[in-house]
Amino acid sequence: MTHYLAIFTGSPEALGSWKALSAEELARRQAEGAKAWQNWVQKNRAAIVMMGGPLGKTKRISASGIADIRNHMTAYSLVQAESHEAAAKLFEGHPHFTIFPGDGVEVMAVLPIPSQ
Repeated sequence: MTHYLAIFTGSPEALGSWKALSAEELARRQAEGAKAWQNWVQKNRAAIVMMGGPLGKTKRISASGIADIRNHMTAYSLVQAESHEAAAKLFEGHPHFTIFPGDGVEVMAVLPIPSQ
């Protein structure tokens, strides 16, 4: 089995529309989303290597120094699967983008470090 890093993405615009919801609608969607996410975890428990979690503000370090930047990464998880396609299928219909304001999940293989 190969490990795959799943990066949850979301745009500032989608988050803005989420924050514009009424308090009642926001509470309803948060409760619905939390339940759906728990159901997804239960369904895929055998494939989840690390639940991961939300991501905070980003700093980019380069030869030019350290800078605050903004990207669309919102959270991450680590899963295992027989193939890249199988790993991607774990996230079809995920509540991150069907209920919450996320816009997608990007899945990539975690490759071995090349030997020297």
